[in-house]
Amino acid sequence: MPSSSIILVSKCVVVPEQNSMIETLKLSVSDIPMLSCQYIQKGVLFFNSPTQSINDLINSLKQSLSVALLHFPALAGRLITDDDGHVHIHCNDAGVDFIHAKAKHLAVRGILPLDRDVPDCFKEFFAFDRTVSYSGHFKSLLAVQVTELSDGVFIGCTVNHAVTDGTSFWHFFNSFAEICKGAKKITISPDFSRDTVFNSSAVLRFPEGGPKATFSGEEPLRERIFHFSREAIQKLKLRANNYSVLTTKTTPSNCNGFSDSSEILGKQLNDSWKTVNNGYGFNRTAEISSFQSLCAQLWRSVTRARKIEESKTTTFRMAVNCRHRVEPKMDSHYFGNAIQSIPTYAPAGELISRDLGWCADLLHKNVVAHDNDKVRFGVEDWEREPRLFPLGNPDGASITMGSSPRFPMYNNDFGWGRPVAVRSGKANKFDGKISAFPGREGNGTVDLEVVLAPETMAGLEKDSEFMEYVSEIVV
Repeated sequence: MPSSSIILVSKCVVVPEQNSMIETLKLSVSDIPMLSCQYIQKGVLFFNSPTQSINDLINSLKQSLSVALLHFPALAGRLITDDDGHVHIHCNDAGVDFIHAKAKHLAVRGILPLDRDVPDCFKEFFAFDRTVSYSGHFKSLLAVQVTELSDGVFIGCTVNHAVTDGTSFWHFFNSFAEICKGAKKITISPDFSRDTVFNSSAVLRFPEGGPKATFSGEEPLRERIFHFSREAIQKLKLRANNYSVLTTKTTPSNCNGFSDSSEILGKQLNDSWKTVNNGYGFNRTAEISSFQSLCAQLWRSVTRARKIEESKTTTFRMAVNCRHRVEPKMDSHYFGNAIQSIPTYAPAGELISRDLGWCADLLHKNVVAHDNDKVRFGVEDWEREPRLFPLGNPDGASITMGSSPRFPMYNNDFGWGRPVAVRSGKANKFDGKISAFPGREGNGTVDLEVVLAPETMAGLEKDSEFMEYVSEIVV
């Protein structure tokens, strides 16, 4: 495993190119629970820029960051709590941390193992290690660290999780790269409106000094990236939907011409029609998605590797973007958190003994059902009992899926090509924490960053049902 020691070259504060036109932004019902979560830590790895010296590159990144903060002034501010207990982002242009570090003993290919754990060195490529988001009252809401390698650079962004969710995080990161590449204007401006369903007058009271993380972060863990090709995921999807259709009400031959479930499956996978005829038609939402199928397989295999009692309830928790789920719909580039967590439960024994489709169907039905009414119910439930988001795995039988293979992570071209890889830091990691990334080649490929207890990871690596779908990562 490569050594993780790095050398700090410089550290400074970068401020927006111009003063912010926004004064304050109130944290929402979706933001406030994240105050006990650690800052998001995600970054991108590149081979060296062929046209720039490192000093020119650093200066270009600083200047581009200053311009980016003009478009994202919230990230240059600080958190404040008013006399009533409401937490706000004070857009005071206090600036963000910018760090230049060296790890010249490391090479790009040397830290991208194809069949081994993620090296610890990546955890040193980010600022604010294990810092909870409440600390944004006195720390920067954003820190950018640029780490030189022998033949490349890693650009790591650490962002307060009470200020951004994954959608907003990658919107900023993409815009930062776009400006550095030479754009005079960013493609899409963020929406800072606060007239959404997530606005609330409810107050969450904090202890003196603020909240702590809801998990220890001290247990031994292993972390691996598992890569899934488009073909492998399509096979999983077909398995899952075979079950789904066979247990769905089929159409009599005298209604729509479908005489058996296999014909319905073919029609369902290829049509986008949503009409229901005489109670027998199929809605497009009846199709289990590729990602739900992959999640189902992971849930089954990790549960099997944990060797827990058959009667014990297991949980698969998935974060969903609510911007398009509410009525009226929120702007797709609303800046802030607009997510809710959907838990799905199943007894361990049943999860393992049933087939993939049964498990995938549980996840699918929960996701489809999370509509405007469910989102609003979640907001009202939180208002009745304000609370922090309970990250962690206290019962040893949970999986928490974060991030998304739909996030434009490989769109971060700073002017010297697309990233080689996406990696994360120590933040918010515990046994059962999974993050989904798009595969570098795109086209429906997925990378899963899997964090598990060592004995569970060893069991997963021996699970033939899981590993048959894993493909080699080509750098």
